[in-house]
Amino acid sequence: MSENILDALTRLFGIISKQDGGATQIERDFVITYFKEHLDQNSIHTYTQLYDEVADYGNPGPDRITMRESVKILKYCREINQNLAQGQKVVILTKLLELIATDGEFTDQRREIIDTVSKAFNIAGDEYKAIESYVINRETSQMSFKDILIVSSNLNAQLSNPEAKTLQLEKLDGEVIFLWVRSADMLFVKHHCQEEEILLNGFPIKPYQVYLYSRGSAIKTGQGKALYYSDITAIFLENLQETKLSFIAEEIEFTFPAGNLGLRGVSISETQGRLVGIMGGSGAGKTTLLNVLAGLETPSKGEVLINNIDIHKDKDAIEGVIGYVAQDDLLIEELTVYQNLYYNAKLCFNDLNEAEIDERVVSVLTSLGLDHIRHLKVGNPLNKKISGGQRKRLNIALELIREPAVMFVDEPTSGLSSRDSENVVDLLKEISLKGKLIFVVIHQPSLDIYKMFDRMIILDQGGYPIYYGDPLEAIPYFKKTANQVEGDRRNLNPEQIFNIIEDQVVNEYGQYTNKRKITPQQWNEHYKANFQQEKVEVIEEPPPSSLKLPNLFVQTTIFTIRDFLAKVGNTQYLLINLLEAPILALLMAFVIRFQNDPKVEGKYTFMFNDNIPAYILICVIIALFMGLTVSAEEIIKDRKIQKREKFLNLSKASYLCSKLIILFTLSAIQTLTFVVVGNAILEIKGELLNYWIILFSVSCFANVLGLNISSTFNSVVTIYITIPLLLIPQMILSGMIFSYDKMNDNITLKGKVPPVADIMVSRWAFEAMTVKQFKDNYYNEDYYQIEKTENYYRVKQKYWVPALREKVDRLVENYHLDDKNDSVMKVIEDDLSLLRNEISDEKRYHKFAKNIKIAEELTTSRFNEGVADKLNTYLDKVNDDATEQENKAAREREKVYEKFEAQDPKYPKIKEQYHNNQLSLMMKKEEVAIQGQPFIEHRGRLIQRIYPVFHEPKNPINWFDYSAHFFAPTKHFAGRWIDTYYYNLFVIWLLTFVLYLTLYFDVFKRIFNIFSRLGSLKS
Repeated sequence: MSENILDALTRLFGIISKQDGGATQIERDFVITYFKEHLDQNSIHTYTQLYDEVADYGNPGPDRITMRESVKILKYCREINQNLAQGQKVVILTKLLELIATDGEFTDQRREIIDTVSKAFNIAGDEYKAIESYVINRETSQMSFKDILIVSSNLNAQLSNPEAKTLQLEKLDGEVIFLWVRSADMLFVKHHCQEEEILLNGFPIKPYQVYLYSRGSAIKTGQGKALYYSDITAIFLENLQETKLSFIAEEIEFTFPAGNLGLRGVSISETQGRLVGIMGGSGAGKTTLLNVLAGLETPSKGEVLINNIDIHKDKDAIEGVIGYVAQDDLLIEELTVYQNLYYNAKLCFNDLNEAEIDERVVSVLTSLGLDHIRHLKVGNPLNKKISGGQRKRLNIALELIREPAVMFVDEPTSGLSSRDSENVVDLLKEISLKGKLIFVVIHQPSLDIYKMFDRMIILDQGGYPIYYGDPLEAIPYFKKTANQVEGDRRNLNPEQIFNIIEDQVVNEYGQYTNKRKITPQQWNEHYKANFQQEKVEVIEEPPPSSLKLPNLFVQTTIFTIRDFLAKVGNTQYLLINLLEAPILALLMAFVIRFQNDPKVEGKYTFMFNDNIPAYILICVIIALFMGLTVSAEEIIKDRKIQKREKFLNLSKASYLCSKLIILFTLSAIQTLTFVVVGNAILEIKGELLNYWIILFSVSCFANVLGLNISSTFNSVVTIYITIPLLLIPQMILSGMIFSYDKMNDNITLKGKVPPVADIMVSRWAFEAMTVKQFKDNYYNEDYYQIEKTENYYRVKQKYWVPALREKVDRLVENYHLDDKNDSVMKVIEDDLSLLRNEISDEKRYHKFAKNIKIAEELTTSRFNEGVADKLNTYLDKVNDDATEQENKAAREREKVYEKFEAQDPKYPKIKEQYHNNQLSLMMKKEEVAIQGQPFIEHRGRLIQRIYPVFHEPKNPINWFDYSAHFFAPTKHFAGRWIDTYYYNLFVIWLLTFVLYLTLYFDVFKRIFNIFSRLGSLKS
């Protein structure tokens, strides 16, 4: 309470006390007691002095209130009105009335002041009269108002209070009186018991003093009888149950994937306004039954009907009818209490505006006693921000805000203190009394909690139903069935139920054996023989649902904002993911930047850095790693929330798109900071956009891949074990570490990238970045086409012609052999086939071959020395032309260089800044010529290995043929030749889209589940 409010309230106390004779000691003591309950020690003295000053304590008061004091009263009331909610104003009014009631001086003058305050607080006249009568009077006969409840052992209480509600409680020495203030939805309690101690929430309360009876509160009398908030509320709300429900489950059976039965013949018949408990030992099938009744699991036999609608077959008809509160937290830890509820409401009520949603959220938080922590982050059980009881109530609030007609709650008291447990179950009881049907799995409840349930379903091991009925009748039933002596019903203990059910046989030594006296099957037989299920009236009208889902775009927006706020709220997550990329770039770039200039000692020059190709590959792997790590937990951590939101029938596409928006944005920032830092340190100029686009695309691919594995597995440990299994093949098959030509013959295609590598995004990314950097850097872009022509003719003149001459010479040698065995003939046929194919494929020199008419003569039947001479003539022509064209291209390259050097004397430095020798060596692969393998023979053709970046792929076999050698400058697609950079970029996003489809349809999860089931069946 603020200083302004305390000041105003203290002055009101003072003005009222001084009337009609002045403030008395009793009134002053009452005010000081109030201060002690609400103020710290230092403030008590200050406000007591203010009270004494205003009340003129010690002096007789005026006979009539002055006009000045009337104005002051209105001023103080105005201040309170502006700052306090209606409920707080009601509490203040009761305290003002209590102040007057302390000495019984309720004069007309004081009555006039209080009446003025009530009007200023906008409290209706009839309600004020009930409050006044309740606080002032000590005789219940003077409290005959409809919003007052009198609890008494006196049967005549109703006769003396015809308007008031009454409740008989045996052996109560006196009366306990409740007041319900409808406008503020608040309950107050006081008692008139002189000898019996009355406890409110475990603390004794004084007679005739008014106390706020908040939600979750409990009054206990000396006899141990408890009056719960929900019980009292039920009396006042007895005519408010307008919902019409019939919930019928007929002979439910459930079979697990392994084949064993989890439920056996469970039948339930319930209607609105009931709190139904489900109890059972470990393995009895409590949660399984709850999930089947909620529609999360489909029964193998039987049906579940809500208002005669089968919830498993016609899910659309019950959309928004069912609510589910899991045992685990379904809260987003990084959001506040308010935000968790707010965004849940946004997904449920598209027909409400912002103000209406805010009003509904605040109303629910207030009704659950969570309003005072609305701005606190939820946190997690290890980093607690709110208590366990508050977490449970907030989980319930997530369902309660949309007011489902049927709610299922799994072990709401697990891990809570006895007090919090009572509060939570009392809250559920209160909700049920408003016309809802609630099923609760409960484990070893206290007697007070146990007695709150209207019905109790008890299961035994194996899913056998063994009891269904009144909770208080369960223990006598089990004792009677087990031939035990029935004890005092006032001292019932729910734990006795399982002691009786699971009672074991004692051997001759007095030791318990593992054999039960009564088996689950036998208990089930007793149940069938003794229980006739009471059938509720089947309601045919549609069940109530207030759910109004937003469209897909709005859902995506809400999901995105919610996820963004959650990530921003997690400071550690944000810092690590934003700093991870620049730190890795700094570390790697610093390590591989070395003093390498052969001309100047101690100088670093980009051109001479041999680590650049490896740097590019590591950039790709780091982009994959960062993309996987930020997304690998995204779905698995939301799985419990998705389980609840399944009842809302929200769009899966919207949920996934929101994830992608957040992850892609984060990946864009990560890859940009990585490239900026890494390229700056290594002085890689002009490649920022090239690197960033590819690495961002790779990271997006990894994001979707991470979401796939997050959706597939049920364990975070399994997910992070899987990440290396995904990354290492990306490194092995990237084309950088191991040459595709030197891999196992079972996976390679000579002269082409192996198909297994084509599904590795690292291969497409590494090739795209290196080819583009080599071709299009600021220096090489002026020479690439010239060098491409020059190297084409160099290959013809220096490698291709000698290779074919070698074949011709071997053919002539073999032709003169007298004994041409099968192996020799095979060599002859292979050589002729290769020569024929190569000459036919060489379109540029097709004219030479045609003039000589050589191709058709390259057969075993027609080949002779004359044909060999023609071949040599053809090769001479090719050699002469290639030499001439190569020299021409070399001269053109020199002219271009001289031109730029003349324009800019510093032009030679440009090569040092933009051209990298090691990258050039990798793209040209000139070492294969030194090794004597510029070509490899495969299937009757020479496959070029040298100068891959200058070598255009062969014409495609068909429209769908995408194959090409590694580092090819262009690729074929749909009848067109496309630059490798853009082609590879398209493939990366195509792979990403394919992964999105597998994610949307849970392909990997389905496959994994099939293998898991097969494994369990084999075992």
